Amino acid sequence: METCKTFVVVVALLGVVAVSDGAIQRPDYDDTSYPEFLNPSWMAGVPDSWPLSEVTLPGTHNTMALYGGALAECQSWSLASQLLAGVRFLDIRVRRVKGNLTIHHGVSYQRAHFGHVLEGVANFLSEHPSETVLMRLKEEFSETFDIYGAVVSYIHRYAHWGLLWQSRLTPTMGEARGKLIILQDFPGPDLGMRYGSLDIADDWKVPTLLHVEEKWQSVHEHLEAAAAGNKAQIFLTYASGAGIFAYPNAIAQRINARLYDYLIARMGQNQRFGIITLDFPAAAIIQMIIDFN
Repeated sequence: METCKTFVVVVALLGVVAVSDGAIQRPDYDDTSYPEFLNPSWMAGVPDSWPLSEVTLPGTHNTMALYGGALAECQSWSLASQLLAGVRFLDIRVRRVKGNLTIHHGVSYQRAHFGHVLEGVANFLSEHPSETVLMRLKEEFSETFDIYGAVVSYIHRYAHWGLLWQSRLTPTMGEARGKLIILQDFPGPDLGMRYGSLDIADDWKVPTLLHVEEKWQSVHEHLEAAAAGNKAQIFLTYASGAGIFAYPNAIAQRINARLYDYLIARMGQNQRFGIITLDFPAAAIIQMIIDFN
């Protein structure tokens, strides 16, 4: 992946790209409508023998949160664009109402339902069978604590059972190719791996911009732990955060920049960082994360 690494360094030197409508496209942060470049099949270069726990991969927090104003919006790219850009961890929040599973971020309806997510992932994996997608799935803006049956129904209607990795065990890359790995964050029989089995840092509460440094320290410490930690354990670090006086985009502009500098300083060191999950990622920082494999 040396060509991609060289490209990322060039992008870093170029800095912010001018775009219309006040949107920002930097190497670390992008709130435009489409990625600067794509990397849809990067996992083809990961050896089949690697456990998924040894792969460093990019993810998005509140993957489908594109609507609802500055406090609710965490992404600006569609699901399809995120996958094509190289994102391989999705954070999906469903609201259950009368058996239906709509996509929400808090009170904000995201103009989609779980079937749209399943169809998008299934289509992507059909076209790019070298890849795998991990999906944290949890209930949002409803407290039924009983979404299992509806999730199973949606899988049968909008995808197929064979799409799933059907084990709590961590697969190798060879076993995971073409599979959706549900990280189950709700009660019920196993649909895949359990979200709680991961080593997770999700200090998402950032009350004001004065607390950004505390947030970054949490991210930094967990990335360091992932690099030094048990390679059989999947680490998941959320770089995202929000508060009433600190919107997701404002936090992302600051934390993504620190993360970018952190990764630049470690290029070529062949470290494992696990899953790094962002709000408003840019194509260049996604590529940087991928290049640690």
